[in-house]
Amino acid sequence: MGLVLSGGGARCAAHLGVLKALDELDIKVSALSGVSGGAIVGALYAAGNSPDVILEVLKNIAYFGIAEFAWFKNGLFTMNALRNTLGDMIGRDNFEDLKIPFYVTATDITMGNSMVFSKGELFSMVVASASIPVIFEPVLYDESQLVDGGILNNLPVEPLSGKCDVIIGCHVNKLYDGARVVGLSNISMIEHCFHLAIGDKVMQNSKLCDLFIEPLLASYRMFDMKHADDIFKVGYHAAMDQKESLLHITGLK
Repeated sequence: MGLVLSGGGARCAAHLGVLKALDELDIKVSALSGVSGGAIVGALYAAGNSPDVILEVLKNIAYFGIAEFAWFKNGLFTMNALRNTLGDMIGRDNFEDLKIPFYVTATDITMGNSMVFSKGELFSMVVASASIPVIFEPVLYDESQLVDGGILNNLPVEPLSGKCDVIIGCHVNKLYDGARVVGLSNISMIEHCFHLAIGDKVMQNSKLCDLFIEPLLASYRMFDMKHADDIFKVGYHAAMDQKESLLHITGLK
């Protein structure tokens, strides 16, 4: 079974809730594809860390709390805290040592296309995938500059197509519940515009999944980790609400 994890900043704590539900149902993930915050979660899980342990770590790293970052000379935040956390929790800096095959999607901002990485150096590719433009410095790769993979593909199903009999997608940016959205702050307005812009690609790729999990997280902001435990629970219950379907498509029932 392949699992696809979208980006979403702090809302990616919901991915951990989904992974905890899969673990409890004894559903084994045979391959992972992640982007942005989903790439961080995916890398840590693929290395053998439990969802509960990862949650506690993410609550304390600066990626989800911008104020803790040091300014880089060009005015962008650095990703040193994230890189150090990956080193502490994963150890060896390569894809091949992970316990689960893992695919990371990043955006080549110089050429305007997506790039998928699954071999060689791991940490820089995860950092690149999570490097939100204007906020974080790009990662240099050959002659390219790599930034957040969610810009072009925030639900990267393609790396798992043809490799897994069953693909489950988890998207943590469902920001609307049918009600009109009013009173947005400037930051929230920017965030909503971004997700509207990339929403069509997400919906297209959701149709490539055998099962699609989309927790409603409209009340949680992208960099707000103070509600991480609640977001985790929303993800867990969203997965358990589809327990019968999960067991059926994975052949456990």
